[in-house]
Amino acid sequence: MSNLYNTIGLIGKPHHEGASSTIEALHQYLSQQGYKVLIENSVAQTVNIDNVNMASLTNIGDQADLAIVIGGDGYMLGAARVLACYNIGVIGVNRGNLGFLTDLSPDDLIAPLEAILKGESRSEQRFIIEAEVYRHGKLKSSNSAVNEAVLHAGKVANMIEFEVYIDGSFMFSQRSDGLIVSTPTGSTAYSMSAGGPILTPNLNALSLVPMFPHTLSSRPIVVDGNSEIKLKLANENYENLQVSCDGHVILAVMPGDEVIIKKSEFTLRLIHPLDHNYFNVLRNKLSWGNKLY
Repeated sequence: MSNLYNTIGLIGKPHHEGASSTIEALHQYLSQQGYKVLIENSVAQTVNIDNVNMASLTNIGDQADLAIVIGGDGYMLGAARVLACYNIGVIGVNRGNLGFLTDLSPDDLIAPLEAILKGESRSEQRFIIEAEVYRHGKLKSSNSAVNEAVLHAGKVANMIEFEVYIDGSFMFSQRSDGLIVSTPTGSTAYSMSAGGPILTPNLNALSLVPMFPHTLSSRPIVVDGNSEIKLKLANENYENLQVSCDGHVILAVMPGDEVIIKKSEFTLRLIHPLDHNYFNVLRNKLSWGNKLY
């Protein structure tokens, strides 16, 4: 058995036929190789495995050396926000659509996984961000995001007013549908759809992408990743406002609140095959042109 990993956690979407079959195949292979295998509670109840070792997501983070997440990027994001709090490597098996964060194919899984378990892999740290909502100077709610934190109205196409400060310095005021604050990881997600720049994962940077601003001069801007971004909501806003973290977690925001977005102390440790290349991923997922010569 490899000395790198002893306990491996399997995480996947419950009642998803493809995820369940992949988890069953992985469990059989890993058990035969002598690894201790933990399966996340919710999916463990839906797979056909005898004497399964069930564990919560936090217990997997605490006990396992490696987590394998089976699903699309959306499911990976949900697991990653929790697993980032632990010093655990994370591998993604793509059972979704694009799969920017999920390297391995379920149709060709065992050979590359075997190489990774032998140490033939590369590790990459992705920083995540924290979004905090303050009301009258008191923290009301907070959560983390791997991709982006988005300030928006509760209803579609409702304009809101707010000011943006970077490290305490006023940058601009805006009337728009909201603002996307994206990490490099999230730059190929919602931010890209809104016209934001693609940031390579090794950059220590955050992008701010306005959503349908009420001025033609408003443009996306990239700031230092260590910046503290403060959004001050105008008291004149009458709509229920929200901050969405990766589109999964919703923080309620009221007129007059302040939203602080900054880098988290935790990072996500992704494990890639040795032949992983970020630009190959971009070219394949976004259907960019191939080399001419």
